[in-house]
Amino acid sequence: MSPGRPTERALIELIRRAAPAPAGVRVGIGDDCAVLEPSVGASLLATTDLLLEDVHFRRRYARPRDVGWKALAVNLSDIASMGGRPRWALVALACPEDVTTDEVEAFWAGALALAAEHGVAVVGGDTAASPHGWAVNVTVLGETGRPPLLRSTARPGDVVAVTGALGRSAAGLALLEHPDAARGLTAEAREDATGAHLRPLPRVREGQWLAAAGGVTAMIDLSDGLATDLGHVVEESRVGARVDLPRVPVGVSARAAAAALGRDALAWATSGGEDYELLLTCAPDAYARLAAGLETATGTPLSAVGEIAAAGTGLHWTDAAGREVAVGPGFEHFVTGRARV
Repeated sequence: MSPGRPTERALIELIRRAAPAPAGVRVGIGDDCAVLEPSVGASLLATTDLLLEDVHFRRRYARPRDVGWKALAVNLSDIASMGGRPRWALVALACPEDVTTDEVEAFWAGALALAAEHGVAVVGGDTAASPHGWAVNVTVLGETGRPPLLRSTARPGDVVAVTGALGRSAAGLALLEHPDAARGLTAEAREDATGAHLRPLPRVREGQWLAAAGGVTAMIDLSDGLATDLGHVVEESRVGARVDLPRVPVGVSARAAAAALGRDALAWATSGGEDYELLLTCAPDAYARLAAGLETATGTPLSAVGEIAAAGTGLHWTDAAGREVAVGPGFEHFVTGRARV
């Protein structure tokens, strides 16, 4: 191995020192399996996501620390969408043979910084050499003591609502791909958009609060875009839906980036993907209480954007005049030209 290049055993020891085993972990990193102790009476939640270089990120602008953060964040967002508490993570990392110890340490610093914010213990994983760039696979296990919030339980008449502001991640990606345009923005707008893409903030506290508050009928995280993810709810719940496009909360930085690049901020908000906000449905008489309570408890706004309709009516989008308009699909891995980067 060349100077600065880690061995597999050195990587394991590096991770083991950086990720101590807290309560609930009987055996952590270093054995064939972790031995965990779920809470009594809790349901176990499990999710996994794969991030590939030049599909989900590009190394020319995504630093190793960013990659580590995002790889964990996208999994925490899945746990959040069910109202759960994330507890344990397993991280598999494959890198080119010329990777340095500093790069690997930076990757783990990003992942462990986010893990610490949410009380998540890294309890295992794997390392390997990769012939074609970085590949990261993270599995997160979580718990919930309540019935999990699903995407298959929306009901006709429910309000459709989203947390936060949409389109910021897609705007950030566009700015990272076209850095010259970013010079015309304020530092605040540029950092908000690029930060949303490189280091998304999973809505874990918000998901837990919403699950405890009552009145939410279904929930999903916005990983592939409002158009695609609401489509999942419509399909799995066997309902229809209508969205009023003027009510979609478009991020301020997304609007600024769209103006600088000559792009459509609303299209980023509906189809850009990787916002990692929460999309929920709730009883109409619960919306005002949920919106006020969520913002008070977490500082995160909740915006009503439409309503669930009867089965068989499909998914429809209307403009300010009430006319139906077409909206592009969100992210799809197996459609040519729909790669994230």
